[in-house]
Amino acid sequence: MIDPKDMEHCRAAIREGSYSFHAASKLLPASVRDPALALYAFCRCADDEVDFGDDKPAAVLALSERLDAAYQGRPRNTPTDRAFTAMIEEFDMPRALPEALLEGLAWDGMERRYATLSDLRAYSARVASAVGAMMCVLMRVRDEQALARACDLGVAMQLTNIARDVGEDARAGRLYLPTDWLEEMGLRPEDVMGDPKPSPKLQRLTKRLLAEANRLYLRSEPGIGRLPIGARPGIFAARHCYDAIGRQLARSGYDSISMRATTTGGHKMRLLALSVLRAGLVSVLPESPVIFAKPLPETAFLVEAAAHPQPNAPVWSDSVISVLGQLKSQDHMTAAE
Repeated sequence: MIDPKDMEHCRAAIREGSYSFHAASKLLPASVRDPALALYAFCRCADDEVDFGDDKPAAVLALSERLDAAYQGRPRNTPTDRAFTAMIEEFDMPRALPEALLEGLAWDGMERRYATLSDLRAYSARVASAVGAMMCVLMRVRDEQALARACDLGVAMQLTNIARDVGEDARAGRLYLPTDWLEEMGLRPEDVMGDPKPSPKLQRLTKRLLAEANRLYLRSEPGIGRLPIGARPGIFAARHCYDAIGRQLARSGYDSISMRATTTGGHKMRLLALSVLRAGLVSVLPESPVIFAKPLPETAFLVEAAAHPQPNAPVWSDSVISVLGQLKSQDHMTAAE
C-alpha cells in the first residue's frame, strides 16, 4: 500500500503539473485513482527531469538507476519513488512497460528526430502508450483488445500534445514533426527551429497530425467498454480533455506557433459530464467490431508485455541497453569537454 503522505505528494504534483489528467482522475474509483496518480507523478517527474535538465543524458541514466532500484524494492528516498515502488509491488507491474517509457525519454535525451509518421508513433508508443498499458494493469485488465485500444489512445494523446507544442518545442530546440512531411512541404528542420513564424505550411502539418490523432481517438473508444464500469468515465474524460485541446487548436486555424491551445475549467467540467454520460451508454450499446482491430505495429510489443508478462525476461531489453550505451558515451564526451 502507498503511504498516505507519499500519496498526498503525488496528488499535489499532478494537480500542479497535469491539469487534464488531474481533472479526469476525479472520475476514477479510488482503487484505481490513487495508484494512477502515483504512476503519473513518477512519469511526470521523469519527463521533467529530461526535458528541463541541463544534462539530458545524465538525467536519463539516473532514471535507469531509479527504475532498477524500484524493481529491487529499494526506491530512492523520495515520495514519488516510494509510491511508484509500492504501485509496482501491489499490481505486479511488468517491467517492460516503464522500461519502454524510459527508452522514449532516452530518445528525448538524444534529441532524436523522426523521419516518418511510423517513427513518431514508435516514440509516442513509448512515452504515452506505455502509460496507457500500465493504466490497464492498474485496472486488473490484461485483455489484448482492451490493451491495443488503450495504446491507440496513448498515441492519439501524444500526437495532440505534439501538435499543440510545435512552437514551444521549436524554441526549446526540439522537433517532433516527421521530417518527410517537412520535405513534402519544401521545408527544412532549420526552417522550423529557433524562432518559427506561423505559416500556412506549418498549419497544414499541424492539421495533418491532428487528423491522425482523431483517427486514433475514434479507434480507441471501443476499448473503454472492456474496462471496469467504475473506471470508464475517467478514461472517457482523459480522451475528451486531450481531444478538446486539438479542437481548440483547430478553431485557432491550427496555429501552434503564436499560441498554446488550452481548455478552461468550465469546459473541463462539461467534458466530465459528457464522459459520465458516454460511459453509461457504453454499457447498453453493442460492442463495435473495431475492438478487434490489430494493435498498431508500433505498440504491439506493449500489448504483448502487458497481456503475457514474462517473469524471467532480461532486466533490460536489447534496445534499451543499446540506447543507454549511446547515452553513456554521449555523457562521457560531454564530461570530457
